Amino acid sequence: MITGRPVLAMLVGVAACVVWPSWTTAVWWTAAVLLVVLVDLLLAPSPRAITIEREPSAPVRVDEPSETSLLVTNTGRRRRRGMLRDAWQPSAGASPNRHRFALPGGERTRLTTPLLPTRRGDLVCRRVTIRVWGPLGFAGRQLGFDSPGTLRALPAFPSRRHLPSRLARLQQLDGRALTRTRGQGTEFDSLRDWVDGDDVRSIDWRATARRQDVVVRTWRPERDRRIMIVLDTSRVSAGRVGSVPRLDTAMDAVQLLSALAVRAGDRVDLLAGDREVLAAVKGVQRGDALPRITHAMSQLEPSLVEADWTRLAAAVSAAGRRFSLVVLLTPLEPAAVEESLAPTLEVLARQHRVLVASVSDDELVALRDHRDDAREVYRAAAAEDTLARRQRVALGLQQLGVTVLDEPPARLPVVLADHYLALKSRGLL
Repeated sequence: MITGRPVLAMLVGVAACVVWPSWTTAVWWTAAVLLVVLVDLLLAPSPRAITIEREPSAPVRVDEPSETSLLVTNTGRRRRRGMLRDAWQPSAGASPNRHRFALPGGERTRLTTPLLPTRRGDLVCRRVTIRVWGPLGFAGRQLGFDSPGTLRALPAFPSRRHLPSRLARLQQLDGRALTRTRGQGTEFDSLRDWVDGDDVRSIDWRATARRQDVVVRTWRPERDRRIMIVLDTSRVSAGRVGSVPRLDTAMDAVQLLSALAVRAGDRVDLLAGDREVLAAVKGVQRGDALPRITHAMSQLEPSLVEADWTRLAAAVSAAGRRFSLVVLLTPLEPAAVEESLAPTLEVLARQHRVLVASVSDDELVALRDHRDDAREVYRAAAAEDTLARRQRVALGLQQLGVTVLDEPPARLPVVLADHYLALKSRGLL
């Protein structure tokens, strides 16, 4: 390889030809530059004496900064001066990824490349290219090294800012703030004296006989409940609302709900797929549930196929017959719901409490409300028809005993978390 110096030298030669306009000047000047380049190339040390080791990078969320480090060692005796290029795929956000170095013989240095991933999944770097320059800086030698690197980019979690306030509400609900909801729940809490309005079914007759006064049991919401989250990765989740795919918004909602449920002592399982189950997280310890779910979702991408809800429902049933809160994160697309989802939900709703969470599009509301000219009137009519069909689908699911949450991307995770807390407060979960 050559540097910019031969080019600069040739430009100087052009100026010399203007002063001394002659073919002889041009030929001799070009020959001199080529000779210097050749000599510099022959004197350049070999890059094969350089070894590279890559340090592992910890997983990081999308749009959060990270870095990768290379240990570059000069195993030869000569001093080596040059440049290293750490070539990651574009979505890793490796910038700057070119590093200058000057290594005396037998020494080592660490070169760090900042990363800012913009896409979830395993982001990779296959090769590292090194250029070692000659002593004159006109030419050098280039060699590519196999130095594989991987950075796992986890799904973004923008709703994390709402987690502290929801955890405070959860603390009040589960009794750690000395709050108890009398008469609700299934776990025994304590005994107390009878007061007007208590349910006679809560009387503890043995304790009443011992104390010769009416004593009742108090209950608290049961812990260790099961929440099964089903994430739709079919074609309907590939659509974008604004600049964010529906699947990414659903993953954000999954993380907020999982974080709350784990802190509440509930068991959280995840199933994700379309025609088949692509990811499953079941039976993990509570402390490991959220990291395992997050890592499992990082590899998911929407597929341009229809969801097989019969197979996904069978996977839910195979996970156990215990009563659970089943949360389906799937868009309320009328055709997809009416053809395959509704019959499946009718069966699931008999065994579990079922909730469907969908990402709505505020752009439809904006199109419906703008009717300034004929073109906008037609758009408003189409938007109104779409909204009406979604509403009919939601009403149909509610008649089956299914709760439906249809919210815009910024609100869906929060509304889903609030609904979960409401179920806990009413002793329904």
